Amino acid sequence: MRSGSKGVKNKNLRLVNGKPLMYFTIKQAIKSKIFDHVVISTDSKKILKIAKSYGAEGWFLRPKKMALDKSPKIPAVKHALIQAEKFYNKKFEVIVELDATSPLRKVKDIINAYKFFIKKKANVLVTGSKSKKNPYFNMVEVIDKKKMRGLKRIKEHKKNIFRRQDAPQVYDCNASIYIWNRKSLMNFKSFMNKKTVLYEMPESRSIDIDSKLDLQIVEFLLRKNNV
Repeated sequence: MRSGSKGVKNKNLRLVNGKPLMYFTIKQAIKSKIFDHVVISTDSKKILKIAKSYGAEGWFLRPKKMALDKSPKIPAVKHALIQAEKFYNKKFEVIVELDATSPLRKVKDIINAYKFFIKKKANVLVTGSKSKKNPYFNMVEVIDKKKMRGLKRIKEHKKNIFRRQDAPQVYDCNASIYIWNRKSLMNFKSFMNKKTVLYEMPESRSIDIDSKLDLQIVEFLLRKNNV
């Protein structure tokens, strides 16, 4: 949980139904009872202090270069793993990342995703939901962007597709749960490989908060579900 955010300012500290956004993910992780340790990665002393008050563990701050707007997530996850292995003096063979900006997941999603990862003997797991839009059918790219003229499909297919039902099923990655085995994380190059598996979640639990509208929708759903 980095301190900076452009879409929603200080979103990790924003109160959602009276609780900081981070509260939901920390409590889900603890309730799942599958983790040896629930560790926080952040560049903020304030976030770290609040996270620890909810039962998370933390003793280090993420380097600023790993907490910029354009910083990729993998170096930060690796950094957290290295810090944890030094601190606990042990190696962790399975690493799970839970984004605090996806609070609609349920504890059962964490548990079942982990079981699925183990069952499939995967190197990497990502979560996602069935996409409403399909690059083979109703997603297009404008060829002449200045004149907004000329369209082409984002992805070509071996046959012409005129009905949504005939298009291959595609998924939206929802940034809710990521799982790696240690070797795959330390040597990470891409999520797209033959030993990456996708754990499907419903759309109702797949909102990643990037905007104020996302935040409003999440707050409504959490209130509706009495969370």
